[in-house]
Amino acid sequence: MTDLLYINWSPNPGIDLFGFYTLRYYSLMWALAFVLGFYLMKNIYKNEKVAETCMDSLFVYVIIGTFLGARLGHVLFYDWAYYKNHWLEIFLPLVNSSKDSAIFGLIPGYKFIGFQGLASHGAALGILAALYLYSRRVIKKPLLWVVDRITIPVAIGGALVRIGNFINSEIVGKASDLPWAVRFEQQSLSYGPIVPRHPAQLYEAAGYLVLFFVMRYLYWKTDKRAQPGFLFGWFFTLLWTLRFVIEFAKAPQEISRATWVLDTGQWLSIPFIAIGIFFVVRAYRRPLKSQSL
Repeated sequence: MTDLLYINWSPNPGIDLFGFYTLRYYSLMWALAFVLGFYLMKNIYKNEKVAETCMDSLFVYVIIGTFLGARLGHVLFYDWAYYKNHWLEIFLPLVNSSKDSAIFGLIPGYKFIGFQGLASHGAALGILAALYLYSRRVIKKPLLWVVDRITIPVAIGGALVRIGNFINSEIVGKASDLPWAVRFEQQSLSYGPIVPRHPAQLYEAAGYLVLFFVMRYLYWKTDKRAQPGFLFGWFFTLLWTLRFVIEFAKAPQEISRATWVLDTGQWLSIPFIAIGIFFVVRAYRRPLKSQSL
């Protein structure tokens, strides 16, 4: 491969805060996802004549559900071999380091790195669990009513997070000689040698962006929101099918599983796709607005 056939990618990872901490663009993408999601859901609630007081609680439930689910998903699905011996690092933004380091002089042997390692399948489960509690305790509406509508901000949020992954040079693609292949200068060596690769993060971000416009159209321009489970069913089916297909272009995140026919992300996506198909069929067969879950 020649230098003309790929893009070198070695960005500044974030904004330096007085030499103490780097505010990563990845974290900013997460923040933007939540802020934009809040705005989108606020318009939906206004359209549905739902009290604005329910929005604050939704924001809190979704944030907690997202991060708890995403973190536990990463720990259990992708890196349990490590975390089973490093319990302190599961929910604290720390990493085991040299014995000479200490966080503010209080925790020897650890250094502060911020929260790293989140899994989208775990986030999906965490959000669903949080929304179940929210639907019962706060808004007093069926779970399907809530999840049908939250598909819109989740789709655009997913696109923003994948852009953050691209900036971070993580979840990189397999080696490629395509003209738009990217050489991630800052990638982890756990992915293999630094060579031109598929920008799989951008493939996924583009797919989620299209999904966002599809879900937005279905909600605002059709009467499908009156069929409980229709939007959620199509969202799950399309989202996880997209994830399943793009995984073929990704470098395996677990070297020990690189020889499997499917990787962990694909195996985890299959039941999610099945759930989506189930709710699509259910919505077509039972289109009554009074349906609940």
